[in-house]
Amino acid sequence: VRTEEGILHATGNGVPPKTKDYCVIYNSNWTALPGSLNNATFRILENLTSTVLCNSSEVAPGLLKDKAVVVMRGNCTFLEKAIIAESLGAKMLLIASKPGLSPLTDNKTELKDVTLPIALIRYSDIMDMQLTLGNEVNVTLYSPPLPEFDCSMVVIFVIAVFTVALGGYWSGVSELENLKAMANPGERETRRKKEENVTFTPLTVILFVVICCVMLVLLYFFYKWLVYVIISVFCLASAMSLYNCLAALIGEVPFGLCRVTCCNKTIEVRLIFLAGFCIAASVVWAVFRNEDRWAWILQDILGVAFCLNFIKTLKMPNFKSCVILLGLLLLYDVFFVFITPFITKNGASIMVEVAAGPFGNSEKLPVVIRVPRLEYSASTLCDMPFSLLGFGDIIVPGLLVAYCRRFDVQTGSSSVYYISCTIAYAVGMVLTFVVLALMKMGQPALLYLVPCTLLTSSLVAWRRKEMKKFWKGSNYQV
Repeated sequence: VRTEEGILHATGNGVPPKTKDYCVIYNSNWTALPGSLNNATFRILENLTSTVLCNSSEVAPGLLKDKAVVVMRGNCTFLEKAIIAESLGAKMLLIASKPGLSPLTDNKTELKDVTLPIALIRYSDIMDMQLTLGNEVNVTLYSPPLPEFDCSMVVIFVIAVFTVALGGYWSGVSELENLKAMANPGERETRRKKEENVTFTPLTVILFVVICCVMLVLLYFFYKWLVYVIISVFCLASAMSLYNCLAALIGEVPFGLCRVTCCNKTIEVRLIFLAGFCIAASVVWAVFRNEDRWAWILQDILGVAFCLNFIKTLKMPNFKSCVILLGLLLLYDVFFVFITPFITKNGASIMVEVAAGPFGNSEKLPVVIRVPRLEYSASTLCDMPFSLLGFGDIIVPGLLVAYCRRFDVQTGSSSVYYISCTIAYAVGMVLTFVVLALMKMGQPALLYLVPCTLLTSSLVAWRRKEMKKFWKGSNYQV
């Protein structure tokens, strides 16, 4: 049994001719496909999805001469269909499947004389081909090699490092304002009312990780209901986060300060318009979230705002809490990616299944930064048209970067902790991409990000002889 992904390139007879690619799977022990479209041979497609081709009497003589034929799956095997198709003069056999694409298994040692290419295609794609290209279609099969590196990873890298660095810097600015307010009794109460930060304790960290584990398991078993809950929560949280991020920028602009009063409360008009814009952006994404051509841009913008607001709002009180949080989430990531395949019935990891939508669910969780793959291949068309990075791979190390930035502010250490931890995060991301390219399978990014950031922060604190203070946090925070 050996299954690989390929591409069916279909061309209509219009002027100019329309073309479209479809995903197929084939057994490379039976069929050798060319690596590029230039070396492929086109055949006229004969649509016989009304038959299963288990008997040569189902087809009129001469109908399949030098053509590609598509038939439905049936009780006979793929290779038995291939023998009949080849005896009728066909040069390519496509087998349409309504349930989806499953591995092609058969014994070719008994049927060595079969030479025509055999591939499995979705029945829905055959229907789409007729609607899009018409009834007269020329097709060919090819399988371009999987690229070693996709440039979309560079975009993911820039987004991730930018978000972590900006989130940490924003947290430091907030900390500086807090310190100034503490020094001025007149501003202390005003600042306390504006402050919206939440501080994690070691007990809260453990509880947070337990909730993450329970939620992931619940999503695995009840995905088709809970996915809409997650989408709703994301819309609400991302709209609020985008508002907080843009309000911080607008607050620095000395224009449009007119206010309105309602219910004894005064609010700036520009903030009302900003709130409407953020809600509209979230609603537009919710409505068009499955539009692959551009919805990913809006999802990434909302996702970056969500991560920035989370990093700025959630405070780690000391390095001890950071170690507990990052360490536990590292174990959580590794367990649900590498260990759960030995537990699940289908041998797939719970993390990967939930990320892809288990049991063929078309709705995807909006908890990732996604960028379309720029290098075209069969894998891009069939499985993963986007490069993905989970929000957790930004937020979790970002909380450590934010703590380093606040510690720099408290100790006046010229941003040495912040800069070194941000660079360590960038190195961890590069290491993740290198392993991804070498192993050609999804990686738990925290496996590389957590050691890089924790070890670097520890080394800086040790070299500066501030480990005890760095571990326990400042007196101000305690």
